[in-house]
Amino acid sequence: MSRARPPVASRGVPRLRRPQATSAPAALDTAGAAVLDTAGAAVLDTAGAAVLDTEHVGDIRGALGTIGRADLGPRPAMSAKLKTLLAIVGPGLIVMVGDNDAGAFSTYGQAGQSFGTHLLWTLLLLVPVLYVNQEMVLRLGAVTGVGHARLILERFGKVWGAFSVIDLFVLNALTIVTEFIGVTLATGYLGVPKVPAVVLAGLLVVGAASTGSFRRFERICLTLVAGSLLLLPIYLLVHPSVGQMAHGLLVPGLPKGQLSTVMLLVIAIVGTTVAPWQLFFQQSYVIDKRITPRFIRYERVDLWLGIAVAVAGGAAMIGFSAAAAGGHGTPFTNAAGVAAALGRHAGRIAGDLFAVALLDASIIGACAVSLSTAYATADVLGVNHSLHRPVTKAKGFYVCYAGLVAAAGAIVLVPGAPLGLLTEGVQTLAGVLLPSATVFLLLLCNDKAVLGPWVNSRWLNAFTAAVVWVLLLLSVVLTASVLFPAISGRAIVAILVGGAILGMALGAFVALSARRAPVGVADVVTEVTPGRRATWRMPALSLLEQPLLNRQRKAGLLALRLYLLVAFALVIVKVVQVAVR
Repeated sequence: MSRARPPVASRGVPRLRRPQATSAPAALDTAGAAVLDTAGAAVLDTAGAAVLDTEHVGDIRGALGTIGRADLGPRPAMSAKLKTLLAIVGPGLIVMVGDNDAGAFSTYGQAGQSFGTHLLWTLLLLVPVLYVNQEMVLRLGAVTGVGHARLILERFGKVWGAFSVIDLFVLNALTIVTEFIGVTLATGYLGVPKVPAVVLAGLLVVGAASTGSFRRFERICLTLVAGSLLLLPIYLLVHPSVGQMAHGLLVPGLPKGQLSTVMLLVIAIVGTTVAPWQLFFQQSYVIDKRITPRFIRYERVDLWLGIAVAVAGGAAMIGFSAAAAGGHGTPFTNAAGVAAALGRHAGRIAGDLFAVALLDASIIGACAVSLSTAYATADVLGVNHSLHRPVTKAKGFYVCYAGLVAAAGAIVLVPGAPLGLLTEGVQTLAGVLLPSATVFLLLLCNDKAVLGPWVNSRWLNAFTAAVVWVLLLLSVVLTASVLFPAISGRAIVAILVGGAILGMALGAFVALSARRAPVGVADVVTEVTPGRRATWRMPALSLLEQPLLNRQRKAGLLALRLYLLVAFALVIVKVVQVAVR
């Protein structure tokens, strides 16, 4: 093992003891410190994990129930399992519904008004992508006890990690602005003046997280999740054609129109449905809720519930926006225009309900995205970052959270700010930057020092690698459509087919290289019993070996970064072109 690195922000984390001379499997001592088994694997209790804030250890105090830290008994009865699920529910629902935010309302509304139900199929294709990405981060959170931003910096170094973290900060700051744009559009439709609406919404967002009680925050968020269900009665009032909805969901195709504009919207749908901030939020939120590997199965159910609510909401918005436009491809203005169209088509109640749902979505989105950024910032700086703490015990964490909210609200109130341009650009940029975030996520989930027996399976690696490649191909198409606005559909197909062939060739090469790689001692860590797997936690960061980045991996990361920088710039160019027409 290489020389141990100096401890970083690991106050209060007990060191590993030397193993006793025994061949028996490792066990936990009564103090919660970790011991080493005969294979050198670290097996830690929650108290011995690499948590960076001591408040991340203790009882699970969820909105709908409590699980004591010492509660280690089996749950054979269905009633006990249900009670456990109710206590665990929260992270998956909040992260998924939080992503159906103001930007999503705008993007789905534009898809429905401009292209009818033709793009509904993208939502079904994104379901496995949503689950795989978020399942990996919930696993990382439960097993490591360390946030996503800190893991990237620690395992890849400041140079490589900074790119990913900077992406998050920039994109999140812009996203929070779009949430307050949603607040102004919703309250404006309802007749509430802009300034008091933004101020009151900002106070609500800051106040929800500043009570010093994780449970209270989660209860507020789950109330907002329930508010998102207002989209269903709107759908019933508008009653879109069942046949058109089914065809749009089950038959993939691109609508007629300028191909570059269509592709821009497709990538925006990807960006609003699978956003980078979700990765950082759910991992840190799982940690703050004190969920350990023992409850990963329940958290997976929570995630599926969130995906179901989010996808149903997205489909409903595209469906009733298309119906309100009357199938005539009504030019899209903003989410308030969707509310007005609903009011004309199905009555004032439908428009008012949409405005209330938009306000609800904007507030939960602002809470989640601001919290994602505050978690990541405090995680990297090594300061306290838990909703269990009052403001006086985590000042830096809460200052970051409140500062982002205040800055976003102020920008929205600036006269003449290009708010419509910003809303459209944020969702597209999220879609372009997602491959970079997913690459780091995939690398972390194959790091045996980090996840031990919880590392990805081969099929999961293959699927995630394919997802990354598809996202890259979409951004290539977008880049081509910006450089060559008159690009034909045949050229688009050629890019996608050629990219698919190249991707399969690269995948085969990687698979062959992996088979030839020697099996190291670290591989033994993954061979543990189910009982041991449920208690395995990552050791303190200072005790981990620094991973080596070979030339191929460095070259791949550098090429990805250079390409995404170019794509980032070209997206901005394209959005400006669309806005000034």
